[in-house]
Amino acid sequence: MKPKRSIQMFILLIVILFSAPGFATVEWDIRNTLKLETPPIDVAISRNGQFIYVLAEQGNLLIYSSDGSLKEKIKLEKHVDQIKAGPTEDMLLLSSKKDRTVQFLTLEFVKNINISGSPFKGSPDAPVAVVVFSEFQ
Repeated sequence: MKPKRSIQMFILLIVILFSAPGFATVEWDIRNTLKLETPPIDVAISRNGQFIYVLAEQGNLLIYSSDGSLKEKIKLEKHVDQIKAGPTEDMLLLSSKKDRTVQFLTLEFVKNINISGSPFKGSPDAPVAVVVFSEFQ
C-alpha cells in the first residue's frame, strides 16, 4: 500500500510544480522605443515613473517623459558612467568609477505658465511674474 501512496504523492507533486506561477506563460509587448543619437551608457527611472533618465556617451543626460518625448538634455562631465534614481523625486545619483566619485544631482522641473491675456499689475515686460491662482465667483 505504501508504494501506491508514494506514486500518488509523486504525481501530486508534479501537478503542483507545473501549475506553479513560475511555469506560467508570460505575455509581453514593447510599448515604446527611444531612438538615441549616441549609445546609451546607463538608464534610470524616477521613483514616480514620470521620467526616464538616459546617460548617453559624451556625458549627456537625456530626460524623457514617460510617453517617450525628450524633455531636456543636460551636459554632464564625461567621466560619469552610471546613474541611479535618488531617495527623492528631484535627486539623481551620478557615479564615476574612474574618479571614484558619487555626485548628488538635484533636478528642479520648472513649468512655464502662459499668462498672456490675464489681468496684471506692473510692467507687462517684467522678467518675473508672480501668479496667484484664485477662484473667481
